[in-house]
Amino acid sequence: MPNHTLTLNNGTKMPLVGHGLWKIPNDRIADQVYNAIKAGYRLFDGACDYGNEVEAGQGIARAIKEGIVKREELFIVSKLWNTFHEREHVEPICRKQLKDWGLEYFDLFIMHFPIALRYVDPAVRYPPAWFYDGVTPTDIQLSNATIRETWEAMEHLVDIGLVRSIGISNFNCSSILDLLRYARIRPATLQVEHHPYLVQKPLMEFAKKEGITVTAYSSFGPTGYVEMDLEHAVKTPHLFEHPVINEIARAHGKSPPQILLRWSTQQGIAVVPKSDTLPMLLENLDAKGFDLTEEEIKEIDGLDQNLRFNDPWIVRTPAFLVPY
Repeated sequence: MPNHTLTLNNGTKMPLVGHGLWKIPNDRIADQVYNAIKAGYRLFDGACDYGNEVEAGQGIARAIKEGIVKREELFIVSKLWNTFHEREHVEPICRKQLKDWGLEYFDLFIMHFPIALRYVDPAVRYPPAWFYDGVTPTDIQLSNATIRETWEAMEHLVDIGLVRSIGISNFNCSSILDLLRYARIRPATLQVEHHPYLVQKPLMEFAKKEGITVTAYSSFGPTGYVEMDLEHAVKTPHLFEHPVINEIARAHGKSPPQILLRWSTQQGIAVVPKSDTLPMLLENLDAKGFDLTEEEIKEIDGLDQNLRFNDPWIVRTPAFLVPY
């Protein structure tokens, strides 16, 4: 039976399979989180920008109150949004997010993008989104905050006990190398888009070499972006229907989503898929209890097209100006 947790570079244990909270409606997420905890999930991947942290916290509070789980058994992830990269904004927004969740600490707090945007006061608009005025998709205004300034402020969050681990998301090798030159606390995790159409083998190998655990998002490729009417997602063949994935699924008596998730987890990459129903919750959580052959992993690797769906600089409609 494969290991169901990963050990981060600070010794912390992180579940191999978690539940992603992006795009779950506010009126559904409390029940979704509660039911996922009952199903066995312990890692929940949220973010300021998802706009549903209050309700997610309500689901956790309910599960804890009913004795289903203890806080220390959960691994809660949230993210620092781009508009809060200045040193003076990092701690206040982390405290706000903790209050929204109803928590005293985050197990992991991630820099959502290596992109600093102009500050938007949470009292004016929250979550701030990508565009400064909240309306115009082209109104993306940058901040002068450096990655170093932001990272040092995040390190302070560890020092004062607001977070247990800190990580990064959507970084490439070059930006990670720069960060490692001055990081007092090395990033524990790297969260990136990762699926058979975007394998990113050099980045995966680099992160492993540097002792940084990788978490995959968008594990199902274009599926999560079709509803946004993203043209190249609509035109790209769905991985659930790909003959290679389906042939491997039949060989193991598993579903295509389980094959896609196991392709990652068997390589030591954590996954945080979103699940809409209880059967999907259970199916995704089971995507770590069987092994693919080396040849099958190579076959899936061979589907790589270097095809990225989450690119913040593509001109988009307001509805799509939301990170993964």
